[in-house]
Amino acid sequence: MGERLGHAVVVGYARAYLDRLREDVRKLNGAVAVPDVAGIASGVAEAATAGELSSLRRVINCTGVLLHTGLGRAPLAEEAIDAMVEAARDYASVEIDLPTGERSQRVVAVEKLLCELTGAEAAIVANNNAGATMLTLAAIAQGREVIVSRGELIEIGGSFRLPDVMATSGARLREVGTTNKTRIGDYRAAIGPDTAALMRAHPSNFVVVGFTERASLDELVALGREHKLVVIDDIGSGALVDFGRFGFTGEPVAAESIAAGADIVLFSGDKLLGGPQCGVAVGRREAIGWLAKHPMMRALRVDKLTLAALAATLRLYRDPSVAVARVPLLAMLATPVDSLRQRSEALAERLAAFDGIAEARAMEDDTFLGGGSIPTQRLATWCAAIRPASGGLDSLAERLQKGVPAVVGRVQNDWLLLDLRSVPQRLDGEILDAVQSASGPAAST
Repeated sequence: MGERLGHAVVVGYARAYLDRLREDVRKLNGAVAVPDVAGIASGVAEAATAGELSSLRRVINCTGVLLHTGLGRAPLAEEAIDAMVEAARDYASVEIDLPTGERSQRVVAVEKLLCELTGAEAAIVANNNAGATMLTLAAIAQGREVIVSRGELIEIGGSFRLPDVMATSGARLREVGTTNKTRIGDYRAAIGPDTAALMRAHPSNFVVVGFTERASLDELVALGREHKLVVIDDIGSGALVDFGRFGFTGEPVAAESIAAGADIVLFSGDKLLGGPQCGVAVGRREAIGWLAKHPMMRALRVDKLTLAALAATLRLYRDPSVAVARVPLLAMLATPVDSLRQRSEALAERLAAFDGIAEARAMEDDTFLGGGSIPTQRLATWCAAIRPASGGLDSLAERLQKGVPAVVGRVQNDWLLLDLRSVPQRLDGEILDAVQSASGPAAST
């Protein structure tokens, strides 16, 4: 332990342990069993092991939610991980053009790929889509009005509200229409001398159904051209391929927004794109140039690791069949239901043989994509459902969650479900080991 942590760190844990032991002896007037030297050494080792366990740890996601915000959303492709390692290990050409030796811009690492995949003229990357949205509003409309439908004044996780972001950016919100109906005429009537932009925001995490109407992007672009206004399309989750192939409908694709004529299209890198956390703005060269030159850009820029991971992920998308096979999010979406059934049956059979498991069975269910994306459309799945031989379901779930690696499932209808939709097949063996450890005699004492 001393070699791994260092002498000073181990001494610190030893002193803290002895201080607690002295305090216990003092409080209990000596009525406490003082351990021998071996016991003290064991206590110090346990304290050090617990103290060095990071709060940011590896998790096997058995919730079935593929874009689980609490678990870091989309896992990265192996190509993206390799690219991050390479960029992290040594120096990297972040802002140097190696052929000329002259100063360059860090977005060059991904701009060409983003333009190739979306049809845009230019691109920038910010720390997340909220940052990209704020940067866009500040660069395009500070001190001026941006017209937005009332039905699109969205709030996402962490109480991020579009009206608040707009106020912080210095732009002024001009609401038009109603919650369920906004026509192109509502935008036209609101245009005035202070209008800088028309904005459309995709309601990624909710759906308004029934008596509804929404102006199309084509209509907004035509109106914007007529009045020389910037048209901003915030598509949110950032699909680069049509998710209809996975059974989902109504999710905008970045290239379609560019083809429709939007000046700036905003989206996330870590949701439907399946890459690292970032926010992307693509669009017309002049409009993106305003963002790139704004002082806020430096505060929101991403580091070399994000650029490396994003570039590697984008390269996979140049061939959609490769992206579906190699980007984990897309691969898990594309996994046939029958494959999940066979895996859950095999797992359940082995889980049922554990002494600490009273019952295990394969169970059909459904789940959601998550991450504020496509909120009402369900995804078929299969789970390995278990019940412990002793103790409650919540207790077993807690022990699994505290394990190394942590395993996070969901308790539902008197079962602990280990949903395989969000688990690559290579992790099935680790799930078995984790359940055996968490349900064994030592775990319940």
